[in-house]
Amino acid sequence: MDLIDEAVAEVLERAQRWLAWNGTPTLYDNNAWTPHKAMRRVTDHLIDHLAEIECRLAGIETLPDHWHGRTVTTHADLAPFTETDLDEARSRLTRLAISYRARLTAVEQEQLDARPNEETWSLREVVEHVAGVTYYARAIDGGRDAPR
Repeated sequence: MDLIDEAVAEVLERAQRWLAWNGTPTLYDNNAWTPHKAMRRVTDHLIDHLAEIECRLAGIETLPDHWHGRTVTTHADLAPFTETDLDEARSRLTRLAISYRARLTAVEQEQLDARPNEETWSLREVVEHVAGVTYYARAIDGGRDAPR
């Protein structure tokens, strides 16, 4: 289950370049993107699906999310992205990644691939989906791989 660790590492690598962000949102995929918006979406996505995994493993109903998602750009999203913001994001995202690792390490392989019904992803599929959080960080570069 290294997918989440790898996704978080990519997001944080890209975020280092956001310290030089010029304050103009990038338009990509019919949305305006800023460093704070990308970080908000990454964090929300990780939290949302970690809660889903925890509820499923506990045998309780998951809560639907009510995030405003990528279609909303808040005033806070337009703020400069500072070294402190990067440090906070690093702490937050690495803790979320280790939470995924800790939780999924204790899950049997059969549980990872079990699907409660036809419409529900297996836990492995949820993790593969969550690893797509790199989309939000890539959006600032217009969806392209950023130069190193």
